[in-house]
This record gives sequence, C-alpha cells and structure tokens, in this order.
Amino acid sequence: MKELKDSELNPLPSLDVWEDDVLTRYPDPEAIATTRNAEEYRQYDDPARDTVKEFYRLNHTYQTYDFVQEKRADFLAFKRKEMSIWDAFDFLNQLVDDSDPDTDLDQFQHLLQTSEAIRADGHPDWMVLTGLMHDMGKTLCLFGEPQWAVVGDTFPVGCAYSQKIVYPEFFVNNPDYNNPAYNTKLGVYEEGCGLRNVHMSWGHDEYVYQMLKDYLPEPALYMLRYHSFYSWHREGEYSYLLDDHDREMLKWVNLFNPYDLYSKSPVPPNWQEIKGYYEGIIAKYLPSMLKF
Repeated sequence: MKELKDSELNPLPSLDVWEDDVLTRYPDPEAIATTRNAEEYRQYDDPARDTVKEFYRLNHTYQTYDFVQEKRADFLAFKRKEMSIWDAFDFLNQLVDDSDPDTDLDQFQHLLQTSEAIRADGHPDWMVLTGLMHDMGKTLCLFGEPQWAVVGDTFPVGCAYSQKIVYPEFFVNNPDYNNPAYNTKLGVYEEGCGLRNVHMSWGHDEYVYQMLKDYLPEPALYMLRYHSFYSWHREGEYSYLLDDHDREMLKWVNLFNPYDLYSKSPVPPNWQEIKGYYEGIIAKYLPSMLKF
C-alpha cells in the first residue's frame, strides 16, 4: 500500500460519524420514521457529510484480498496486549472524541446502552453480553489502524462486489476489481461454501469475533462477525455464498442490529445500579484476561 497522509488514513472526525451515517442509510421505520420523511434517507448523491464519502472511497480502494490476509496474519495472532475486560473497556474509552458536539458519552456507555436495551426486552444473558462486547474490536484504532480498516460496512473480498454495497462505484479503484482471480461472481469461493469460509473486509467485526469465538454461543458469534455486513442482512445479497446454517443464523443478526443502531441516548445508564449484573455475566462467559 502506498504511503497515505493522515487525512487519508482517518478521514472521519470521529467514529461516531460513521455510526450516525448508518442510521440514515439503514433506517428502522418503527424506530425513527417520525424524525424525517422516508425520501430523506439514502442520499448517496448528496451526502450530509463529505467525510463519509471519502471514508468509503478509501475503504473500497484499499480493502483488497491480500490486504485482508495481511491484517488477519498480523492482528489475529493477538500478541499486542493482554488485559482484563475492565481494563479493556478503559482502553477503548480512549476513542472518545472531545470535538463531537452530539455526545460526550464514552465508548463504554454506548455499549452499555446497547446491552441494556437488549436486557430490557428480556433476551438471554449471552445476548446482553454480546451487546456489551460488540464494538470491542474498535481497539484496532488504538493500535494504529486507519478508520477505514476498523469501521464501515463490511463485504466479502476475493469475489465480485455487490452493487448494493454503499458507494459501489469506488471499487473501480481497487486492484482486485480487474483481477480475474477475484472479480467473478464466486471468485476464490465455491457456491454454497458458507460464510465461515468467506473472507470479509478487515475491521472490528472480524477482530472481536476471533477474540471471543471460544466463549459465546453461535448466534452471538454471528451477531459479532456480521453486524456490519449490510449488503447481506439488509439487502439480501451474496445468497450464492450462503449455506443452510447462514440462513438459519440470519434471524439472530437481524434481531441484534436494531439494538446497536437505535439505543443511543444522551442519558447514560446508572452504572452503580447495574454493575453487579455485568460483573456476573462477564465472569460466567469470559476469561479473566483477553488477548488483543
């Protein structure tokens, strides 16, 4: 990869900008239809924030099959840090952006809001814990990874790109776009191979999945690994790569995503009242130390 300027590595003023953009691109009518008219959504040609478009230009240009393999070999060795869960949350909170005018809540509070919304609806404790942990992979930013290799909608690499991925026109700049090994419908894969055999663009979803794959139930792992794979779970794309297990697990990903997207609130949960509950479910499912 060529040497990039800082503005190219990190075009967004904060990671929250990408998350806010997701809300406008994938609205839940029952949750937020009263805030604007339906035709105001999905304004790709005239986006509210130019930084989001630039983010995806970089993401689609540099997320190649080889780039993903390099990142997997590097980060999935989990050799950078070893931390307790609580130290890991403190580490994650370094991503707070003091310039963000919309919220002064740290990353841990967003995760708590997600998990508390799941808990309030009576879902099992492992799903509550999934809500708490789902963005832990954003610690990649603290290890020097550019934003476009941490957040953003994810997609398969090694095969043709769906036209329903946000800003598909930017893939023409990706070296894989014209590579006959990667630009066919199936590319390096076989039909019905299952998503577990498909390499996704690199980011926090895959990282946290690999971190926690030995500790949580299968539905939780799908929630972690594919919550940003919108061209699949919102647009119905890549059906030819799926197996029956993927189709069965889709309902869990769809169940999880509204809690991630629509649980944000300026009022944080009362940590002292709920701390004991979270200490209990963390001890139930996770080891005392995690490797990063």
